[in-house]
Amino acid sequence: MSSTAAALLVRALEAEGVTHVFGIPGEENIHFIDALNDSSIRYVLVRHEQGAAFMAEIYGRLTGKAGVASATLGPGAINLQLGVADATTNSTPVVAISAQVGLDRIYKESHQIVDLVSLFRPITKWSELVPTAAAIPEMLRKAFKTAQTERPGAVYLAIPEDVEKAEVPDDVRPLPLNVVRPVDPSSSQIARAADLLATARRPIILAGHGATRVGARDALVHFSERLGLPVATTFNGKGVFPDDHRHALGAFGFMRHDHVNFAFDEADVLISVGYELQEFDPVKINPDRSKKIIHIHQFPAEVDDHYPVAVGVQGDISRSLHALGEAVHRRFTLSPTVEKVRRLIREEFEQGRTEEGFPLTPRRVVADIRQAMGRDDIVLADTGAVKMWMSRMYPTYEPNTMLVSNGLSSMGFAVPGAIAAKLAFPSRRVLAATGDGAFLMNSQELETAVRERVPITVLIWEDDAYGLIDWKMGLELGRSSNIAFGNPDFVKYAESFGARGYRVDSADALLPTLREALDGEGVSVIAVPVDYSANLALTESLAGLRSA
Repeated sequence: MSSTAAALLVRALEAEGVTHVFGIPGEENIHFIDALNDSSIRYVLVRHEQGAAFMAEIYGRLTGKAGVASATLGPGAINLQLGVADATTNSTPVVAISAQVGLDRIYKESHQIVDLVSLFRPITKWSELVPTAAAIPEMLRKAFKTAQTERPGAVYLAIPEDVEKAEVPDDVRPLPLNVVRPVDPSSSQIARAADLLATARRPIILAGHGATRVGARDALVHFSERLGLPVATTFNGKGVFPDDHRHALGAFGFMRHDHVNFAFDEADVLISVGYELQEFDPVKINPDRSKKIIHIHQFPAEVDDHYPVAVGVQGDISRSLHALGEAVHRRFTLSPTVEKVRRLIREEFEQGRTEEGFPLTPRRVVADIRQAMGRDDIVLADTGAVKMWMSRMYPTYEPNTMLVSNGLSSMGFAVPGAIAAKLAFPSRRVLAATGDGAFLMNSQELETAVRERVPITVLIWEDDAYGLIDWKMGLELGRSSNIAFGNPDFVKYAESFGARGYRVDSADALLPTLREALDGEGVSVIAVPVDYSANLALTESLAGLRSA
C-alpha cells in the first residue's frame, strides 16, 4: 500500500494542528490542493499570494501557531515574499510552502525556474527544497519547530512537482510533536539585576512584542504593582499592559519626542521586557547611552550602541519577572512625571472625542473607534499616518487587540490580516483601519471575505494621498511632492464585491456607522474623509512641550 506525497504533506499539517491554509493553487501543486479536500483543514482561496502571506502572518501572531501560506512556483511563490519578510521582522511564526519545478529539470534553465530557496533564505529562519517524498515528515516538523521557537519567524519549503505527486509507503508518517518547555532564569543574573535596582532612582519598564507572544501580561502587571514601576509598551506590545492601569504610560515609538518620552528622559534604569530591536531604534530612549539596561527575554539582546545591556536575564519571561520581583526588597514611588504623561495622553484623547470638524480629525476617528470597539475586539492599523495616530492614542487593554506591522512596516496588510483575525477569533469583532493608499494595495481580498463569509469591517481614512510621506516631507523638507492620487467611489467599490458600503459625511456620523457595520453579519467598508493638517500641528505642539 502507498499514498502520494501530497496526501502525506496534508497529514503532516494536520498533525501540527493546522486548521487553515491560505493560498492560490497552481498547475504544479494540484495534488496538494486536492488532498486538502479529504482533510480537516480549511483551504482559504485568496486573490493574491501577498494576501495569503499576510493572512498566515496574522493567524500565526494571534494563535502562536505557525500560519500556513501556499502558492505555486515562480511568480506565485515570489508574491508571498512581502508577507513572509513581514512575519520574520515582526517575530511571527509562518510556514510558507510553494511548488517548484521537477527535479528532472531544476538544474537547467527551463520554464519558470527561479532559485526560490535562495530568494527566501534572507527573509526566513530556514529555507529549503524538499528532495524526496520520504523527507516530508522530518522537514515539515523542522519547519514548524523552527518557525515557532523563540525568536519566531517564517520558514519556507519548496516542493518539486515530481516530488509532490510521488508515491510513498504507508509506513512513512508524520512525526510526533515535541514542545519546548519554559526555562528558568539564571539565579546569578537575577541577583545582579536586583542589585542594580537596589540603587536605582527612577526605573522604568518597556514591554515589547516578546512579552505579548509568551503571555506575560499577568506577570508584568504583578511585577509593576509589586515594585511600583511605570510601564510603557512598544507599538507591537500594545495591550500587554492595560492602558487603564494607573502605572500605564502608553505606547512608545512615534517619530518625534512624544509624551511618553518624558518618563524615559528622567529614567536611570530601563527594565526591558520582551523588547526586540526591530520594534524601534533605542537611540530615542537612550540618546546619550547613560541608562543602565536590564534585558529580560528568552534570547540575548541584539547588539546596539544605544542599547548597552548591563544585565541580561535569559529565560521564560513570566518566571523571570516573578523571580526578580521576589529578589527586589524595595518599592518605588511613581514620579510626578508619570502622572503628567498620563494627564497629557488623557487630555489629547478627550480632545479628540469633542472635535467636530469635517473632514474628521485623526483624533476624532481614533476616539470613535475606541468607543465602538469592545475591550477584546481586534483592530489592525495599517502602515502610514493611520498607524501613527492609532498607536499613539488608541487605548488597549488586552494583548493582541491592536495589531500593526512595526518590524517591516508593510503597507496593505490590514485587510487580509483582518480576515485571518476573524477566522482565528470568530466571536470577536474585527476592524481593519487603513489609509486609502494601503487599502488599494490588497483591496481585492474583500472578495475573499465576502465569498468565505468572514464578517469584517474596513474603515478607510481617506485623504487622497500618502499621508505619512506628506507629513515626513513637511517636517524635513518644508514641502511635499508626488504623494497625491485619485480614488474610486469606495461605496460603489465595496458594493461591487458584494459588501456594504458607507460614506461618512459629518463628524457625528462616524460612531453610529461604525456600530452598525461592526454589528452586521457581512463585510462592510466605511470611507471617512480625514483632515491630516493635524499631523504637522501635532509634531509642532510636541516640540513645544519638549522645550517647556
